[in-house]
Formats: sequence, structure tokens, C-alpha cells
Amino acid sequence: MTEDLETRRGVVTDEPDGRRRLEFRRSWPDPIEDVWSALTEPDRLVRWIGTFDGERRVGATGTFTMTHEAEPVGEPMTIEVCEPPHRLVVLWPQADGEPWRVDLELREAGDRTVLRFLQHFPPGTDVTDYAGGWHWYLDKFDSVVGGRAAPADWDAFWAEVGPGYRA
Repeated sequence: MTEDLETRRGVVTDEPDGRRRLEFRRSWPDPIEDVWSALTEPDRLVRWIGTFDGERRVGATGTFTMTHEAEPVGEPMTIEVCEPPHRLVVLWPQADGEPWRVDLELREAGDRTVLRFLQHFPPGTDVTDYAGGWHWYLDKFDSVVGGRAAPADWDAFWAEVGPGYRA
């Protein structure tokens, strides 16, 4: 599991077309199949982020609910790419514009499994809150995969992690 706060932090970059790119990299000594399972299996998915009700196949749209939010709301989500145990891409429609595309890639690097989380945002988007939120969820994912303590309280978590994203 990735331990250091700076190593766990997402990196925001501006793309040549003006879009903003948010990328996280995390790694664990667990087999790639185990990490994939934590990303996709309902009983493990619910422990770190939420539920997906619907068919689990490319092109299928289901209802995704982030159950750890203060007010969980089910939203449509479409599976665009699913290549077990290496790649999952989902499209998440947004009321105010283009859908979010969240790209999760797993690869083996030596004796570790590396997760690359990637999301692009429209030009000019302030990604501070999004980066912090995904950081929180990926820390919860760390607890499911690697046994790391999960962040329990958002306010304490944000007090520690937020300043790095606001800088």
C-alpha cells in the first residue's frame, strides 16, 4: 500500500487543450486479481465507495450510489471499458455539462500492483474538492486492499490533506 501523504496525493495538470487532468497512483503488494476484485466486486466495492446496481458489462448503464456521502444519491453510470483485471472506464453523466470519465488502470510492477486513477475536467474547473474527495475514497480503498486504517472523519482528513490541494 502507498504510505506517504505526498505519494498518495493526486496530481493536477493542465492539458494542452485546456482541460484539467487529475491523476492518482497507488500501489500494494497484493496480486492484481485481488486489487481488481476490490474495485469491482459488490461486497468489497460497498466497503470503500458504494454500490452499482445494473448489468456489469461494457455498454451497460446502472445506478451508482456513493454510500459514504452525507446524503447518498443514486446516479446513472455507464461502463465504457472493462478489461479484467487491468482496466475499467466508466462514464458518469453530469447535469451541468459533459460526463465525467473515470479511468482506472491496474498493472503489475515487480511484486506490486499499481493503480492509476485518471479523470479529466473541463477547462477552468477548480478541482480542489474533487481531488480531495477522490483522495479520501482512495484512502478508503487502501483499507479494503491493504489493511490501512480508513479515514473515518472527513473534517479531520481534510484538515490534514486539504492544504496540499489548495496550495
